[in-house]
Amino acid sequence: MEQALQSSLFDQADRRDLGDGAWLEVRSGWLSQDGARDDDLFRELLDTTAWRAERRQMYDRVLDVPRLVSFVDFADLSASPAPHPRLKQLRRRLNDIYAGELGEPFVTAGLNLYRDGEDSVAWHGDNIGRSSTHDTMVAIVGLGATRVFALRPRGGGPSLRLRHHHGDLLVMGGSCQRTWEHAVPKTSRPTGPRISIQFRPHDVR
Repeated sequence: MEQALQSSLFDQADRRDLGDGAWLEVRSGWLSQDGARDDDLFRELLDTTAWRAERRQMYDRVLDVPRLVSFVDFADLSASPAPHPRLKQLRRRLNDIYAGELGEPFVTAGLNLYRDGEDSVAWHGDNIGRSSTHDTMVAIVGLGATRVFALRPRGGGPSLRLRHHHGDLLVMGGSCQRTWEHAVPKTSRPTGPRISIQFRPHDVR
């Protein structure tokens, strides 16, 4: 059974208890609340980021990952420079809001470029590293085209489908990476490019 939960059901900054220590928070229009032009950020990241294609072993085949990626480690910007100075500003804003509750700062940013509706990410949890055993947070900023962000409990149960709009902040916290999975499914509807920026603490991926 699938439970539809649209972003419009969330208030401006609304946290929902998902059970088993997991929670989800949506902040609509968060990116534009600092007065900067988020349309410019999308275009500049699209043009200036050193996007790379990846291939992964899937059973007996090596397949193209259906999206382009980039990565920033704010602790070592010489090895992975930020493609835009505003990413540092966004990290500071997130740390001002969440680092006290989290007990540590966000230190990395993973960027995904979904070029069209054929690009996607399969069901998974960010549970490599400390998040396999400890509660954590993953904060995702969406830019560009609206895409569905889906979540489902590990082991079965009603799933959630949210429309992640341009400029929205979505935060998964508590046990969410261990007890839930999330995905950005393919869509047959015509859609433009989307960039998601995932901020994580140390040793969470």
